[in-house]
Amino acid sequence: MSLVFAGVCSHAPGITGRKHMADPDDRESFYNAFDEMREELEVTKPDALIVVAAEHFANFFMNNMPAYCIGMGDEYEGPIEDPEWLGIARTNVPGNPELSKRIIQRVLQDVDVAYSQEWKFDHGISVPLHFLTPRYDLDIIPVNINCQGPPLTPLHRAWAFGEALRKACDEAPERIAIIGTGGISHWPATPDSGKINEDWDRKFLRQWSACDKEALLGYGDEETWRDGGQGGFEIRTFIAISAATSGRTAKVHYYRPIPIFAVGCTIGIVDLED
Repeated sequence: MSLVFAGVCSHAPGITGRKHMADPDDRESFYNAFDEMREELEVTKPDALIVVAAEHFANFFMNNMPAYCIGMGDEYEGPIEDPEWLGIARTNVPGNPELSKRIIQRVLQDVDVAYSQEWKFDHGISVPLHFLTPRYDLDIIPVNINCQGPPLTPLHRAWAFGEALRKACDEAPERIAIIGTGGISHWPATPDSGKINEDWDRKFLRQWSACDKEALLGYGDEETWRDGGQGGFEIRTFIAISAATSGRTAKVHYYRPIPIFAVGCTIGIVDLED
């Protein structure tokens, strides 16, 4: 079986943690876009959902920072943050260690990847799951690309990783969905928190929607740091989704800069129809 669903979305903690501070139209329009994404995901009836995210020093730190890691646990707890602060109740999320193992073994044919049987989800995964699997009844396979601690994986390697994930999904009999979650431009935990570079975001999303590999791999880290902030390094998760769906165009269903959420809020879905 191949992929049955693919898309991207934002994951900033303010999306749930500061919802009471947001303009009602901003909040409700973005939440509605998440609901529509969930509905499209549910229609495909996936057996498992791969979440390609950017971990925020909750599980991996500078004493051991894998470029890529895939979860292989029976279940995962999240969020690791204070539930009252994040606005999401702590819960156990089901995994699928047997499917994870097969995916890891196939990915290893092309890209070296770490694995973890113990993983506590931070907001990078907990926020999307809050909207997309609110009953927590879908098997989750968490995937992390290091977007935090330099040296960061080069963008062409993030592309290769996405291609390897696709090969693994193609060989699995299960129906698999995949989402990438991250930025785009944002400056978290800095005095510039809330700053959003809308022009940079929209340019990147146009290139992502067109699955323009040359353009997507043309972003240098120095340029991204300048124009998209340190949070902009999370474009790697979007690039991995483009690689996993190479040749397919996508539609950005929602984009709006919402400063109180500290990010340009994004929902995008790849057209996988023949």
